Amino acid sequence: MAIKLDDKKAIVAEVQEAAKGALSAVVADARGVTVGKITALRKQAREAGVWVKVVRNTLARRAVEGTEFECLKDVFVGPTLVAFSKEHPGAAARIFKDFAKENKNFELKGAAFNGATVNVELLASLPTYDEAIARLMSTMKEAAAGKLVRTIAAVRDQKQEQAA
Repeated sequence: MAIKLDDKKAIVAEVQEAAKGALSAVVADARGVTVGKITALRKQAREAGVWVKVVRNTLARRAVEGTEFECLKDVFVGPTLVAFSKEHPGAAARIFKDFAKENKNFELKGAAFNGATVNVELLASLPTYDEAIARLMSTMKEAAAGKLVRTIAAVRDQKQEQAA
């Protein structure tokens, strides 16, 4: 079905707007996946702050020109489902990776982060903000506890030397 020029311009503008505020992007091929499953994927993505849209390849290429996602131009081949993560860089990758495990027809094509293409698995493995804070706090706690133990041991050793 042919799309009117005004509609094409609107689609390109919409994708450009989504790309401007995004932290990362993931591209997939959803050929063969049922509409019901794609609807569930879109709902899950919306809840995670991920913008998802099926976009024609030529329009997607035009939309990412001049953005940090221009590196994805080569993966816009065949049916294309584009997702932009707005709140967490790994959100779209994590959602798409989990969805691909459940749906064999769902193929992950590529991902971009900070102006470069990256492995979708790597992007999906990034910790969430809360996980990163928890890891930092755990590391700080362990470091502080280790220093405290070393200080107590040093004081004990000094007392033993003075007593001898």
